Amino acid sequence: MQVLNELFEKNKNWVTKITDEDPQFFTQLAKDQKPEYLWIGCADSRVPPNLIVDLPPGEIFVHRNIANLVVHTDLNFLSVMQYAVDVLKVKHIVVCGHYGCGGVKAALGDHQYGLIDNWLRHIKDVYNRYVEEINSLQDEEAKFRLLCEKNVIEQVTNVCNTTIVQNTWKSGRELSVHGLIYDIADGMLKDLEVCTTGQEQIGSAYKMV
Repeated sequence: MQVLNELFEKNKNWVTKITDEDPQFFTQLAKDQKPEYLWIGCADSRVPPNLIVDLPPGEIFVHRNIANLVVHTDLNFLSVMQYAVDVLKVKHIVVCGHYGCGGVKAALGDHQYGLIDNWLRHIKDVYNRYVEEINSLQDEEAKFRLLCEKNVIEQVTNVCNTTIVQNTWKSGRELSVHGLIYDIADGMLKDLEVCTTGQEQIGSAYKMV
């Protein structure tokens, strides 16, 4: 049997470092979690939410998938969001994409990859919606980066169109939905300025009473 010795050793070192700095850290962490943020991000190993915003465990509730998609038939995602919003009472939902996203790049092309093609179809739908704007750019990298941004913007809209979020707004609770994008090349986050805080900001076809 292959033993993951390196991971166990790193875990031991991490625990030692944390408890040296704060002996009560794990005792307090075990009592409860009260995160203010739900982070919807990409599964890419280079985009770890807690690290890039420098927050400790317990501060961010996280859902990650290929290309940070919000799919209305994805019960895994919807369950995470419902728990975060209704039980944990998060104040902010953050959709965070990243430049250099492999899922977005694959959706720009016509190559078949297998089962994942069905998931990437959602990104192709985004591409199709903005195809004239994206294809007006001459530089292929610029097209790629723009689709990464447009994908985040569309997923913010998808979050806002869920009954979970709309019912929260109707109840009078404050909840903000944000779209950010991360640049792996320099480690910086960029605000895409699509913050949504209420039903009045979404399309009439999606409003539910």
